Amino acid sequence: MEQVASWAHAPATLHGPDLERRFGGLSRLYGQAGYRRIRAARVAVVGVGGVGSWAAEALARSGVGELVLIDLDHVAESNINRQIQAVDTTLGQAKVLALRERIAGIHPACQVHAVEEFVEPGNWPGLLAGRTIDALIDCCDQVHAKRTLAQWALAQRDFAHVCVGAAGGKRHAHRVDLADLADVTHDPLLGSLRRRLRKEGLAPRQGRIGVACVYSREPVVRPDATCATDGSLNCQGYGSVVSVTATFGLVAAGAVLDRLAAGAA
Repeated sequence: MEQVASWAHAPATLHGPDLERRFGGLSRLYGQAGYRRIRAARVAVVGVGGVGSWAAEALARSGVGELVLIDLDHVAESNINRQIQAVDTTLGQAKVLALRERIAGIHPACQVHAVEEFVEPGNWPGLLAGRTIDALIDCCDQVHAKRTLAQWALAQRDFAHVCVGAAGGKRHAHRVDLADLADVTHDPLLGSLRRRLRKEGLAPRQGRIGVACVYSREPVVRPDATCATDGSLNCQGYGSVVSVTATFGLVAAGAVLDRLAAGAA
């Protein structure tokens, strides 16, 4: 009986994955044209930690055809509480490589480019290696990198760009929201980005900026006094919980999927 059961589930192994069966449900949600745009899309995710790893997973599970994953970090045991590729067997492995291996079992036809680098003002968009992308999700936690990515994205024509704020120090997933950078509150990281863009003349002094942001309206929860902190706004210094970090990533991926399906990018 066990042998019969194994053969009953064998077609994907014997004949290759049925990608239409895997991802066809999206066509009933976005329509055939939107579904085809998503399947053909090329998306870059910068930072594949507690937020970006979930965004990349969501894009892969939605059938996106090509992903560029950018991050220089390696999987550490402290990542296991919130990063989807962080398990015992990936400890010490480059985060982008561990995530690429995971995606291969979800969407084997997806082209995944793993770039082991951090975004800096001097290396973007060179890290794309000449690849054209349809969308960008910024999940990094350094304001100078976010400024570089935002400036570049704003210069693109009708480009799908989502900038993710700080998920550290937040407990309540239901407080996560999506808004233009001009309207973001309760997020010092995005507030710093907004000030820089406006001060440098890269964004209007008043009104809409044109950068879609994922953020939480919840005030930052300061670390317990008995816990060590590096004084930063990232998840190393502030506490973090997967229900919030994953929600940030999924909201970002959902916003990009909507834009791609609509043909706005």
